[in-house]
Amino acid sequence: MYTFLLFLFVLACALMVVSILLQSSKGHGLAGSFGGMGGAGSAFGPRGAASFLQRVTIVLAILYGLLCIFINIFGSSSAVSQESILQRELDQIERTLPEAPLPLPGEGQQQEPQE
Repeated sequence: MYTFLLFLFVLACALMVVSILLQSSKGHGLAGSFGGMGGAGSAFGPRGAASFLQRVTIVLAILYGLLCIFINIFGSSSAVSQESILQRELDQIERTLPEAPLPLPGEGQQQEPQE
C-alpha cells in the first residue's frame, strides 16, 4: 500500500508540474508552443484551455495534499524500527568489544631514555 501511494504521489507531482508549465502567462510561457494561447485553432477555445488547466492543477494540488497525509499515516504505522542504522552498527560494535577498557594513548608505551 505504501509503495502504491508513493507511486501515485510521484505521478501527481509530475502531472502537476506539467499542468503548471502548460498554463499561459503574460510572457506566453510554454503553453504557446502547444496552442494554449487561445488562438483560432485551439481545441479548447480562447479561455477553455486556461480554465481546464487551472481545474486540473487544483485537483492535482488537492490530490498531492491528501497523498502527503496518507503517506505520513501509512509510513509511520509501517515503520518497523525507529532506530537508525548508525545506532545499530554502534551497538553491534560495542557487543564485540572486550570488557576491559582500552588503554589511553601514551599509556603502556615505554619511553626511550634520553642521552
